Amino acid sequence: MTGSRGSYYLALKQIAKAANSSLSLRKIFNSVAKSTAKALQANGCRILLLDPPKKYLITMGSHGLSDLYLRKGPLDAQKSLPEILDGEVVIIADATKDKRVQHPEIAQAQGVSSILGFPVLEKEETVGEIRVYTREPHQFSEGDTSFLTSVANICAVLFEKAELHQFLAQNHEASKRQARADQAPQLPTTSLRPSEFAHPSEDDFARLLDFYRIEWLYEPRAFPLRWNGNDIAEMFTPDFYLPELDLYIELTTLKQDLITAKNRKLRRLRELYPEINIKLLTKNDFIRLLAKYGYGPLGEAKIEGVSRILYSHAQIQRRVRALARRISRDYAGQRLVIVGILKGVICFMADLMQHISLPVTLDLMAVSPYESDGEVVKITRDLDSSITGQHVLMIEDIVDTGMTLNYILSHLSAHNPASLRVCTLLDKRARRLVNVSLDYIGFEIPDEFVVGYGLDYKGEYRNLPFIAILRPEVTKEDDAEAQPGPSDAQH
Repeated sequence: MTGSRGSYYLALKQIAKAANSSLSLRKIFNSVAKSTAKALQANGCRILLLDPPKKYLITMGSHGLSDLYLRKGPLDAQKSLPEILDGEVVIIADATKDKRVQHPEIAQAQGVSSILGFPVLEKEETVGEIRVYTREPHQFSEGDTSFLTSVANICAVLFEKAELHQFLAQNHEASKRQARADQAPQLPTTSLRPSEFAHPSEDDFARLLDFYRIEWLYEPRAFPLRWNGNDIAEMFTPDFYLPELDLYIELTTLKQDLITAKNRKLRRLRELYPEINIKLLTKNDFIRLLAKYGYGPLGEAKIEGVSRILYSHAQIQRRVRALARRISRDYAGQRLVIVGILKGVICFMADLMQHISLPVTLDLMAVSPYESDGEVVKITRDLDSSITGQHVLMIEDIVDTGMTLNYILSHLSAHNPASLRVCTLLDKRARRLVNVSLDYIGFEIPDEFVVGYGLDYKGEYRNLPFIAILRPEVTKEDDAEAQPGPSDAQH
């Protein structure tokens, strides 16, 4: 597989023309894929976008690939040619035997022999991929590399254009909704929504998922159900896949004939693919499912007053694991004492400890903030053990003004630890009054009152599995009061 200077030039000319056209984004990316495949004399090409959590790859455009191959299942970026995430070019000589190919049996059925994976970079960070497919083993020339680098650069600009277009469109729609219902604008957890849904109920369902920050993929996989010889006679494509729950969802109305037909397909699918977890749901069914997984909105007292979800449970857990890996690497070969301030830090500290891969000792303190006698902080429970000569990591749930944390750090420093660092889940930098050094930060958040995952308001909301923003009217009467948590007040 190799092209010529003439074919490269012609392809880039066609790609640039398509990129600057008024075509839909899907048609533009399909055109890019077609021109790329022709220039490289390949049998197929696929343009893929990496979703924000860098977990799944979303097909933006393709050429020369069957619907079955494109819908063979969600592409896990960590399993499917994972080296591309690090900016490497990957060549798969035999797609039917290489472990980096996620669905080798489908590749064999579709006659895919070799795969070339090329990263799409934005500011030296992988944001997508170009994949080229051949039926015969190929050779990869220097000219091919230069050509694909140019195509990848154009794709990076198109990705940015697509996200900006969607952001503006959704922000406009959100502004209209806010004017009608005084709701805060919401951005979806997936980077790009479909240009249109097959049914309005799917759009409503996606918005519900977005509110709870539940990751989703739309129509990610088609399952063959019946064959006529070697040809597929019937397929079934579920509406959504929820990676966080490893669950496929097929939505339905209450029309009995539709429910009967879909139930027949689901029974057949479960017979052929017993490992697949799939549910047929009405909207009310899904609301009950959310309640089962701890999201609400059944049990109204649990989310009453919540304006919107800031970070889902899955997002929090991914970030906690990333922080734990950094901490484990930085303290390699050492023993670590972690110190937390009751009560808000309990959820974060418990999860963080589980993923730190070195010996850890735990100690807890309690403070009473903002006393009327002039003291900023009063320690009501001190350390149980000496930290002199120890490596100490202070764990915080949230840091905003920095006043309480600054006092605690001064108190701990007086015990002469070997080192003293700070890890906080949330950094509300907009309210900083004292310049404290934060070594590990989970999320930087806006100047909003947040609850959940240990954070409370008047003793409630700690048990929410996500971090949410309270509606302003809930805290309006207490704007001058400190949040009744152990560390820095949010207001």
